[in-house]
Formats: sequence, C-alpha cells, structure tokens
Amino acid sequence: MLRFENVQKLYGNFLALDIPSFTINNGLVWLKGENGSGKTTLLKMIAGLHPFKGTILLNDNLTIKNQRQQFLSLVNYAEAEPLYPSFLTARDLVKLYCHAKKGDIQHTQRLLQQLHIYDDYKKPLGAYSSGMIKKLSLALAFTGNPQLILLDEPLITIDADAVNVICAVIQQHVEKGVSFIITSHQAVEQYQLPFNQVLLVANRTIININ
Repeated sequence: MLRFENVQKLYGNFLALDIPSFTINNGLVWLKGENGSGKTTLLKMIAGLHPFKGTILLNDNLTIKNQRQQFLSLVNYAEAEPLYPSFLTARDLVKLYCHAKKGDIQHTQRLLQQLHIYDDYKKPLGAYSSGMIKKLSLALAFTGNPQLILLDEPLITIDADAVNVICAVIQQHVEKGVSFIITSHQAVEQYQLPFNQVLLVANRTIININ
C-alpha cells in the first residue's frame, strides 16, 4: 500500500502535482491520464527519481526520504521510453541490476529468452531496435524481490507475443503478492490484466474512478 500525505511536485514555480491525502491499494492498479497530466512524474517520484514535497509511505512504515535505500530495494521501475548507453550489453545491465537488487541472473535470462532477445544478450545495445530495448527494460523491472513494480506504458513498442508474455508475468507476480502501478493509453482486456483499482491523474491530483 502507498499513502500520500501533503505531496507536491513543483517545477520551479509551476505546481505539477498536488496530492493532499491519497491511498493506492495493493494489487494491480491502472493509472490513467491524458498526455502531460503527470502520470510519469508521479511514477518517477515513487521510484526516487524526482524530488518532491511531502511524504510517500510504503506499507505505512517506509518513506522514501527517511528509509531511502530500504524503500527503493522494494520498488522497481521501467520507463516508457528507456535509454541506456549504447556501448553496454544486456549482459552488463542484467549483472548490474541483479547485483543492486539481489536478483537471480538466470531468472532474468529466462525472461529474456521468453521475449526472444536472449540471442543478442552479449551485443551492444546500440545494435538493438527500440522494441528490443523496451523488452530488456521490462525484463529488468522484474529483477530481485520487489513489493511494488511501476511500469510506464509497458505495452507500447513491443510485439503481440511479447505483450502476452509480459501480461502473464505480471499476473504471476500479482499471485505472489507483488503490486503494480501501470500506465497505459491502450485498452487492456480484463483477461490480460485484471486491475483491482483504476486511478486517474487529472487537475494536478489523483482521483479514484472505480
């Protein structure tokens, strides 16, 4: 569970988000909103990539400001349009992520095989297509033992088979007690991802719409 208390995000003098009090439940959460509404900003705040005013609590006892390392060890994030240095390989990133998140390299390798990019495991990322980069980013988001995984537009760029793989992996993790906050402009069928909470980012805040 995530709880927001007096959370504000400003860019200079511009107030981008203002969340006086809000709770996001455990489970599978769909975060909707128009382009520019603040969805990505919100995810990056939770992921520790954007500073903000106020408090975000995980499980009612961890805050990103007071227990940053412990908080971030439990939260994984995949960007909508990931960028990595072109000279690195997938193997480099898998080793780095698994070291940082105390993950199982073989587990990540198996997911890369399911996504049909393991044959390029040792190639520099500069040789990857945008879809291959996206698949790698999504595989890395499942590294370690997170309690919360943030996925920003996970279903764009990748092929239909990869969408099915990712949806199945998400559901497997939900069954194990992992929570997700997912943004998607695409319509998602209930059989693919059975969301238990749907939220809308609008008017600089979060609204529960289900």
